[in-house]
Amino acid sequence: MSIASAPAPAPMTASTRVMVCDDSVVVRGLMARWLEEAGFDIVATVANGRAAIDALDRADPDIVLLDIDMPELDGISTLPRLLEKKPHLAVIVISTLTQRNADISLKCLSLGALDYLPKPESNRQVTTSTNFRQELVAKVQALGRPRARRPGGPAIQRPAALAPAERPPAPAYPRAVRPRPAVAPRCLLIGASTGGPKAVGEMLSPLAGLLHRIPTLIVQHMPPIFTAVFAEHLSAQVGIPAREPQDGEVPAAGCIYVAPGGRHMGLRRDRAPQPVLRLDDGPAVNFCRPAVDVLFRDAAHVYGGAAVAVVLTGMGSDGANGARALVEAGAAVIAQDEATSTVWGMPGAVARAGLAHEILPLGAIAPAIKSLFGSVA
Repeated sequence: MSIASAPAPAPMTASTRVMVCDDSVVVRGLMARWLEEAGFDIVATVANGRAAIDALDRADPDIVLLDIDMPELDGISTLPRLLEKKPHLAVIVISTLTQRNADISLKCLSLGALDYLPKPESNRQVTTSTNFRQELVAKVQALGRPRARRPGGPAIQRPAALAPAERPPAPAYPRAVRPRPAVAPRCLLIGASTGGPKAVGEMLSPLAGLLHRIPTLIVQHMPPIFTAVFAEHLSAQVGIPAREPQDGEVPAAGCIYVAPGGRHMGLRRDRAPQPVLRLDDGPAVNFCRPAVDVLFRDAAHVYGGAAVAVVLTGMGSDGANGARALVEAGAAVIAQDEATSTVWGMPGAVARAGLAHEILPLGAIAPAIKSLFGSVA
């Protein structure tokens, strides 16, 4: 997610019910107070996973903030039991920035958690971290759905649980009218945030044959450590080498490059005929570093129409300006649809601006990419 401070979310129009599960009484109290001040309804605060399971029916939360490291029953053991009791519950896992916790957090996302939140190492740092407080409120805001809008049903509907017949009709958005490029695409670009780790893997898994022939560049909003672990998980899932790149290396076919947390990943042309990857510590863009816009704008300059870009689920609007540059350069842009997005912020911004050539459910994006590349993989 964002490395820089994000703007404060708009006030809630109706109350979203939140349960806080953390073994530190200080952290529980702080998170509960911050969320109450932001307009959320704190229905329970508990010290471990077992207490969270016991309180679930009574508290009836829409969202659970679930710490990973807890006594009696830790977060990864608690998560499946919570979702078994309440399948449409939105869970945000919280952990400090260690490789072990990053690995566990990503496993939690594969088990059904919708988002993760890195936590400062000490209670003192939690108390003084403005960024942690802002990201906490923003993530709960993004996943919250006022109960009044869905009488008699769960407040959160996990996108994957929606059968096609249950999905509301998709609103019509203008499509990018620029014709498809005559030049064959030479790279795949992906931007994602909330819900992205799972969506990226699901989208790329059917594309293994194609990915052997092209470089794939991904900006997933994540902090340091998490991006390296995400690349490892992605490599195991897709069967294609995935890693954080080195500054100045040529993007190679058959490799997936994940922008490192805390650094922008872009492209440049040196004197060599091939473009090279660039990493920098420049200012946050759209309150994010890495930012999708940085990669997309560079790709528009370097690849022109010989690129295909995909904007997947995520909060905010990062990627929309870069998508505009790509479309103007003749490249194709695909946006994930609202029904299958965890949060329809980033792809929604692209769709509403008329920059998407196609707005597709997650499962339909891989076939569309194959068509664009002329793949038989």
